[in-house]
Amino acid sequence: MVESPTETVELASGLRFPEGPIWQPDGSVLLVEIARGTLSRVEPDGGVGIVAELGGGPNGAALGPDGRCYICNNGGFEWHERGGRLFPGDQPADYQGGSIQVVDLKTGASETLYDEVATAHGTYSLKGPNDLVFDRSGGFWFTDHGKNRARERDRGGLYYALPDGSSIREVVYPLDAPNGVGLSPDEDRVYVAETHTGRVTFWELEAPGVVHPHPRSPHGGHHLHGAAGLQLFDSLAIDSAGNVCVATIANGGITVISPDGQTVEHVPTDDVLTTNLCFGGDDRRSAFVTLSSTGRLIRLPWIRPGLPLAFG
Repeated sequence: MVESPTETVELASGLRFPEGPIWQPDGSVLLVEIARGTLSRVEPDGGVGIVAELGGGPNGAALGPDGRCYICNNGGFEWHERGGRLFPGDQPADYQGGSIQVVDLKTGASETLYDEVATAHGTYSLKGPNDLVFDRSGGFWFTDHGKNRARERDRGGLYYALPDGSSIREVVYPLDAPNGVGLSPDEDRVYVAETHTGRVTFWELEAPGVVHPHPRSPHGGHHLHGAAGLQLFDSLAIDSAGNVCVATIANGGITVISPDGQTVEHVPTDDVLTTNLCFGGDDRRSAFVTLSSTGRLIRLPWIRPGLPLAFG
């Protein structure tokens, strides 16, 4: 997958738990710094500037049809440093809930789009929104990972919302720490990676925001892949062949899973908390990967082009 380890390029360091990378045509990369509470920009020369101060825990990020940046804010973590590396922990004492935020990239102004969802069982606050992806119709899927506390953990779910703030729906619930979310090239599947189970599941789609549930599955999803051993899954991206490329924790790297789940490859990195990736560069043949515990953004050559995002 990677042509040579020597072709790995470090683009930035000193970041405070980076996630949610978005490659830009000018060569810069937008990303969040969860522990810093910001949407930041890594310039081509490696300089880092703050685009917006968001607070809480900005996590997944994506550009919407209006050119603004939409962000899952997980509400923040307790932070722990061990051996020069940064690790997230439980829900922090100053936690005020999770939300979907939107940022005007020209001004840095931000607003909260959603912080609760109405369901058949009542209205619930978002707990820990984690990752999101827009479809070509202009709506977006997002996961709510939930939060951990000393003696308990939330159950999470998969949601669909519109970028104008008019509609948010709970589509799949419950899931076990859902994290990365992505769409197949034809947008006939939505994929979700669960962190603690190391599983990738997909749901067949009938229309934007509408799943066709598997009749024998408790949550309507189809099992694609389950990782062996100590491997936890974080965020993901899809390449042009429809492969699901999942950032992998503990066995640090990118796990690449074919659409039929039969072919699995692993591209290693040197960070146990490899958390996210996006594609960009010439013909989208570079992977931009966040190495979160060591606070770095790197670039890897990729054998296949990445799938173009709806509004990337």
